[in-house]
Amino acid sequence: MPNEFQILGSSSSGNCAFLQTGHTKVLVDVGFSARRIACLLESIGQSIDGIDAIFLTHEHSDHAQGIRGLARRAKLPVFANRDTADAIQAKLNKPVNWQLFQTGTEFSFRDLKIRSYALPHDAYDPVGFTFSWGEEGDLFFPPRSLAWITDLGYVPEHVMQHMRTVQTLVIEANYDEDLLEKDERRPWSTKQRIRGRHGHLSNHATFETLEELSRDSCLSQVYLTHLSKDCNNVQLVRQKFASLAGRLNIEVIDPDFDIPFADVQTSIF
Repeated sequence: MPNEFQILGSSSSGNCAFLQTGHTKVLVDVGFSARRIACLLESIGQSIDGIDAIFLTHEHSDHAQGIRGLARRAKLPVFANRDTADAIQAKLNKPVNWQLFQTGTEFSFRDLKIRSYALPHDAYDPVGFTFSWGEEGDLFFPPRSLAWITDLGYVPEHVMQHMRTVQTLVIEANYDEDLLEKDERRPWSTKQRIRGRHGHLSNHATFETLEELSRDSCLSQVYLTHLSKDCNNVQLVRQKFASLAGRLNIEVIDPDFDIPFADVQTSIF
């Protein structure tokens, strides 16, 4: 069974990814409805029934709204820290099969090793994850590693150190400074929140981070995610990061990517 990582969708409206290792299939964040996630999985040849666990970074709806429908699978493990689990469970009628971890610890699930670490964002206890799997000397399943780091206002040194050790990095490039400044839909207070140290990373901040990592890290593959639909666009991001293309393989996730429900029929939920 091949290793596979696929971002199912990423923007300020919703975030979700699929990770498959030799013995495990998991979702990282579930920021769409359960029905929508089922459709997205079908579009890449996977089934919601085949998911072994969910990992949640924090309680905001664009990362966790799918739990309401997915909790109907009573035995599906959902990994989160205590504050995140409590914030989500308080809004649900059904119990969730929470698998609680303490932020900053390392734990295992099947053939996955997971490390969690605190991120600076305006949620109860937001985290980033590093996932590691594979075995030294195994030709079919060599060691692999991936970090999922979105929703942070700046990059602390401890987060930078986690980024240095992985082969694949998922990181946000949330907004363009000029587009945010000119945006007429957001009040000044919201703009200040986005720009703040517990908000989101701008294109420039993410570029500076990757420029440093391109000189001294194990990193080879980068996914730029969580683009604002109003205050960023794919073309701007590609132009901004073009100079790093020779050192890193960079993929920009289009926030407008969409698969109509009509394309996939499902009655799971």
